[in-house]
Amino acid sequence: MSSQCTQNARPDYDDVMVKIADYVSSYDDFSAESLETAHYCLMDSLACGLMALQFDACQNHLGALPFANDAIQGGVPVMGTQYKLDPVTAAFNIGCMIRWLDYNDTWLAAEWGHPSDNLGAILAVSYIKDLTMDDVLKAMVLAHEIQGVLALENSFNKVGLDHVVLVKIASAAVAAKLLGYDKEGILKTLSQVFVDGQSLRTYRHAPNTGRRKSWAAGDATSRAVRLAYLSEYADESYPSALTAKIWGFYDVLFEGKSFKFQREFGCYVMEQVLFKISYPAEFHAQTAVECAIKLHAETKDKFCDIDRIELTTHESAIRIIAKDGELHNPADRDHCLQYMVACGLLLGDLTAEMYEDDIAADNRIDALRKKMIVQENKNFSADYHDVKKRSIANSVQVFFRDGSSTEKVTVEYPLGHRRRRAEGMPVLVNKFKNAVHKHYNDSKAQYLIDLMHDRNFHKMSVQNFLDAWALK
Repeated sequence: MSSQCTQNARPDYDDVMVKIADYVSSYDDFSAESLETAHYCLMDSLACGLMALQFDACQNHLGALPFANDAIQGGVPVMGTQYKLDPVTAAFNIGCMIRWLDYNDTWLAAEWGHPSDNLGAILAVSYIKDLTMDDVLKAMVLAHEIQGVLALENSFNKVGLDHVVLVKIASAAVAAKLLGYDKEGILKTLSQVFVDGQSLRTYRHAPNTGRRKSWAAGDATSRAVRLAYLSEYADESYPSALTAKIWGFYDVLFEGKSFKFQREFGCYVMEQVLFKISYPAEFHAQTAVECAIKLHAETKDKFCDIDRIELTTHESAIRIIAKDGELHNPADRDHCLQYMVACGLLLGDLTAEMYEDDIAADNRIDALRKKMIVQENKNFSADYHDVKKRSIANSVQVFFRDGSSTEKVTVEYPLGHRRRRAEGMPVLVNKFKNAVHKHYNDSKAQYLIDLMHDRNFHKMSVQNFLDAWALK
């Protein structure tokens, strides 16, 4: 017998997988606030998807794959379209739409992400299994919690991995539950995710920023559904996919470190989640855009007189979205702090259309970008990570050639923050209503708006709900 052979004893499942599977399979202590927020989150995500359908670039990514049927009898309807697709492809379509404009909810910690990205898997599987909207809302809470709690202490971006790995983990675990799997089935599904290939972040950063960041979450949530279906087979199990020496996730992709947990799973993330209500902008820039728009009246007629613009921000914003030089496409622009602030100062607003080439051709935008000085405020960075604050603070001040300046405008919490819920939710509802009315005729739009507020919403069949959103 070779002295190099190793023991092939099958290990127990890794503790992290057990932790997630226990939570998904048995948790039932949903707070009223978490379910109410999930309802708002669903509403907001539907709005984001419908708004994305206004852009051909998004539409070009939807539908079945070229070698598949465009319409599958009895398939999952994709809201706002005529497509009826298998659950894996439907998950991609729904996830792609929700994420396309960078306008859906956000979670910021050691890792970042957008927990409503998981809705692609949740809606697709729930439709196939003929579940209720109550099941959807609870699944949203579970998926938000898994993605968000893993993000609190574990930075995937610092090892070059994209945050959509968390979408794949959360979507797969919840999809397995919705498919009716027991704890063992959920564990098998999770093990599949950790041995699966994970995306690099390079498509989010200079010099490679591109449209993939708009469909990467759709890819992750659909991949999760596929892995959940594959896990039905008895031999599909890789219990130490995280901890296996040399070949496991930790050693190969996470510098040998294990995941850390700040808190137990519950409803925390859904209750604390951040909504992008005002602007379709990378979330670290939300308050900077709000500051810039407050200064628009003072700067709009004094463009030629501006000497410099000081942007004071937190470390994460500098690392992710502070960007000099040429911007090559809309995906490049909506992840550029200086571009977004320039639009706010010059145009008094920031919309998805402002990232397109025709608006970007305005030479004044790049001229303003060149006058911007980006600097970190250490207190902003500390408050960003403070679990009691979770602020996303930015300041903007404009200085003129004659020595005068505007006030230094600071906003700590964006409109979508939990601390501004009362102020923000009516605006979120209007965002939803406007998106629905823009996509459907008036009578159908009003029907869908009323549907979201139906007193029997929780008992409603997912099939009836998604069928209502389809274009006939």
